[in-house]
Order: sequence, then C-alpha cells, then structure tokens
Amino acid sequence: MKILMITMSLFSMIGCSHAQVQQDDFIVKSVADGIYVHHGEHLDIDTGYQGDICNISFVVGSKGVAVIDTGGSLKVGQQLQAAIRKVTPLPVLYVINTHVHPDHIYGNAAFLPKNQSEPKPEFVGHEKLGNAMDVRSEQYTKLNERFLHDDAKGSELIKPTLVVKTMLELDLGDRVLVLNAHPLAHTNTDITLIDRKTGTLFAGDLLFIERTPVVEGDIKGLIAEIIKLKNSPAKQVVPGHGPVTQDWVAALGNAERYLSVLLNDVRASIKSNVSMEKTMDTAAESERNQWRLFEIANRRNVNTIYPVLEWE
Repeated sequence: MKILMITMSLFSMIGCSHAQVQQDDFIVKSVADGIYVHHGEHLDIDTGYQGDICNISFVVGSKGVAVIDTGGSLKVGQQLQAAIRKVTPLPVLYVINTHVHPDHIYGNAAFLPKNQSEPKPEFVGHEKLGNAMDVRSEQYTKLNERFLHDDAKGSELIKPTLVVKTMLELDLGDRVLVLNAHPLAHTNTDITLIDRKTGTLFAGDLLFIERTPVVEGDIKGLIAEIIKLKNSPAKQVVPGHGPVTQDWVAALGNAERYLSVLLNDVRASIKSNVSMEKTMDTAAESERNQWRLFEIANRRNVNTIYPVLEWE
C-alpha cells in the first residue's frame, strides 16, 4: 500500500514556500498562500518520457479548488488528486488546461466523478482546445501506448466544458483567477492565468525556465506573447517547465533571447541557401550552454520553423 506523508501540517503553514505534500516520490510544494505546484522532470519525450515532465498545480479558495494542468497520464492525475485531498476536502471546481500538449492534459480523467452523487468540475481551456484534442487524439494515443505502456490505460482525453475566447474570470471563493486566451504562439491553444490574491501567474508553455523552449505554433507569435507577458502585474510566475520564479521578467527575457537568436539564425541560413539539415547543427549555437535538452529540442524547433520561414 502506498504511504501518504505530509512533511508538516499544511493547514498550519499556508504561505510557507518550503511546505510540501509527498506521495512516494510525487511532491507538491506550497509556493504562496493557497498555491501548490508539482514540478515535472526535465526528460525528453523520446528518451525518458513517463508522463510527468511539466508543472502541474492547484489553487485553493474558500469554495473549492482549481487544478492547472494534470500531467501526461491518468496515474499522474490521480497522484495530483491524492495530494489535493491531503490539503483540503473542498471540491475541485475547475480543471484548467493551459494548452493541448499531452504532458499537460492526460491526467484530466482523474477528476471525473466516480459516481453520480459527486459534483463534476468544469473542464476549462482555449476555445480551440477541444478541436485540437480531436485532431491529435489518434497520434497522442499511439504516443502514450509507445512510451507509457500500462500507465497509458485510462488516460482518455477530456475536452473543455467551459472555453476561454478572450478573457474569463473564475471565482474560487475569496480569490479570483483571471484567464486569458492567446493568439497562435507556443500552440494555437495557449491560455495563461493569474491569481489576483497572490499575484501568481501560470504561464503554461509560453515560458520555459532551464529547459529549452519549444516552438510548435509560430515563433514570431511566441516572441510577441512573451514580450506582452512582461507587462503582467505578477509577483511570481509558474512556468510550464522549470522552477517557480519571482525574477520572472528576466526569465521571460531569457526565453525571448533564445527564440530571437533562433529566428535570426534560421532566416540567415535560408537567405544563404543553407539546408535545413545543416541549419539544425548551427542555429542558436550561442545558446547551447544556457539550456537543458538543447540538442534535441533545438533541432526540433529548426525543423518546425524552417519550412515556414522559407515562405516569408
């Protein structure tokens, strides 16, 4: 039987950044009053994916809880749910997905009610998220079966029941979360949200810290949204990957710098008729030592943006 441990009484130390709930090796840390974050590992999807590589979080109000991303499998979602129950008996009112990538959404099923007497949370996402899930369902199912094996079982896609078109406010009781939908950037389904009470911004994958940023959608759009985020009233930021930071303007600047160097280098290669394959070996080379998983992530980024930039 798995043993659940609370390293200290969470109810007596709300707001202590060192507080944590631990279930085996699944750790959730308190990073502000009512804000809890589990940090995924910096593992690449092709070499070490186990469904737990991104940040997943929850926010506790007086009425209930909002979950922000749920991990890459039902198992991870269940671990998060168990951690929530060690903190509060309040119901989960909202399950929010910051975008469509599988490491952020496949734990959703853990928050479906077990019987008809249990309340069902609203599943919240970008207005384009449901369609994106449909389009990617077969691809993601194969990916999960390939990498997660038995842990892939039960990891069904749960689409939004409440969508964010531009801005949406969610009241958890004595705290309001403000959600904003973004144009094409990291993906075409990006949302961010800020907790007004603590000034905690959940940036999703618009911000990577330590780990090499990933471009799937549009690199120019991603740079533009990162620049806009610098005007946020946030006091601290939870990135999609990497540590929570109060030095978040600098973190956004680091991501912007990498992406700008990558964009300029790929454009230069195209202008000089350097092939995409050779560009993978040279683009953003000056950034190599600044990021984890650079070799594989940077090559993928070049593969994504090179064909698009050829048509500028």
